[in-house]
Amino acid sequence: MGILSEEQFFNGNGQNDPAFSARDRINRAPKSLGFVSLSPIISLTSAGKALISSKRKGEILLRQLLKFQIPSPYHKPSVKAATFCVKPYLEILRLIRTMGTLKFDELQIFGMQLTDWHRFEEIVTKIEKFRIAKVDHKGGYRAFKTNYLHDELKCIYAERITRGETQTRESNDVSLEKFLKTQSSNMRDYADACFRYLRATGMVNVSHVGKSLSIEPGCIEDVDFILKTVDRNPCYVNDGCKYVEYLGNAGLPLLLTDDRLQLMKKLHTEFPEVPFDEKLCLAGLKDLYIDLVEQRKNNELNRQIAEIKDYRLYNDIQDLFEQIERNGLYDAPLMLEWNVWRAMTMLDGGNIKANLNFDDFGKPISTAQGNMADIVCDYDDFILTVEVTLASGQKQYEMESEPVSRHLGKIKKSSNKPCYCLFIAPVINEACIAHFYALHNMNITYYGGRSVIVPLPLSVFRKMVEDSYKANYIPNHEQVHRLFEYSEKLVQTCENELQWFNEIKRFAMNWLK
Repeated sequence: MGILSEEQFFNGNGQNDPAFSARDRINRAPKSLGFVSLSPIISLTSAGKALISSKRKGEILLRQLLKFQIPSPYHKPSVKAATFCVKPYLEILRLIRTMGTLKFDELQIFGMQLTDWHRFEEIVTKIEKFRIAKVDHKGGYRAFKTNYLHDELKCIYAERITRGETQTRESNDVSLEKFLKTQSSNMRDYADACFRYLRATGMVNVSHVGKSLSIEPGCIEDVDFILKTVDRNPCYVNDGCKYVEYLGNAGLPLLLTDDRLQLMKKLHTEFPEVPFDEKLCLAGLKDLYIDLVEQRKNNELNRQIAEIKDYRLYNDIQDLFEQIERNGLYDAPLMLEWNVWRAMTMLDGGNIKANLNFDDFGKPISTAQGNMADIVCDYDDFILTVEVTLASGQKQYEMESEPVSRHLGKIKKSSNKPCYCLFIAPVINEACIAHFYALHNMNITYYGGRSVIVPLPLSVFRKMVEDSYKANYIPNHEQVHRLFEYSEKLVQTCENELQWFNEIKRFAMNWLK
């Protein structure tokens, strides 16, 4: 827990009771998805070992999600709970395939009601009625969605509401309004987790603009195979030993790619131009497929970079920034990080590396891991790290101030080059401005000396991108370098951090002049 708490992605401190905090994390997804066994000692299952060592972590996760079930020896609903008979991720995958696309709101309102797979057609009908009602509705969508969700919750919890059992654990407020708000929030959190887990398998595509899930076109056959072959009924409900053995088995359930003939067919379909020895064993065919998918991903990323550098995606980049500012996207932090990487790639030369996780088709699936900068720009004679956040107010300072300087210090120590940092957020908190201003003049060994960190509002950064697009020449990295050299000189003459911040913004908005 001590090691974990030092990572940037860690939430909380775990200091009051480290043993409890550690158990709490093991008892959640690692145990429920069969990656660890807690008895007789804490140990990795074969699925856990595969998750660590496998090239195809998405495939390992997919198998475990398909086996997750309620009820099980791990999940025994209470007497007051609804009747459960479901493998939730299997049925949500089926729901996405059946509906074509599934909106986040539809997953929240209806998908979370799929407690029994025998209700599948009922849920499909509910979604279809919701879509018709949404088209017919004349007012704003947000109020319509909230009222619809609350009506569904009143049906789900009708008996509890009738008995007056509307108090929640977090509050003494017993009002129906508070109860419905809490249950709505819970359903949103469950739906969000489901969204992210399914996205990580590589089987589904997320439309961040439409806030919806669909099956990846290249994975439709794989999904159809799963829906046809995986048993919908929970198993070993009353046999803990067999359930643990089944859940931790890294080879179950069988996937399309476990069938040699089907895998060969998939290779011919997805990579028709690549010849291969059809006498290869299954393991050899799998390794070949994995290598070809990785090569395809890299080719797609290189294609994107070429389009970005030619300014062909300028309008798309600026449009996405506008949607982020309007809070119109699912997982806006991920989209901001990805879009800033695209903008930095377009802005100037250099090797611009995003520490994002990309799927097999070059689309972003998760933000940078902890303990590293979001984006690293290597310009040969200097390095620029870029950190982005949607956090605002005091939370921005608490979350970002120390990690930003630590990430920069880590790069400075490993590169032996001049290093700078660009910090981008829709609104820059005054505490962050003061902190970054002070670090210009503080020689801290832990951070590799003085830290030149320039905070810019997203609107100013967008103006820099616009100037680059309008210029009748391709800007060079020395023009980027000037911004940070100017910041170093500026702090020597400014009376305070606000004057420095205003001057650096003014310079950035005219960075090519």
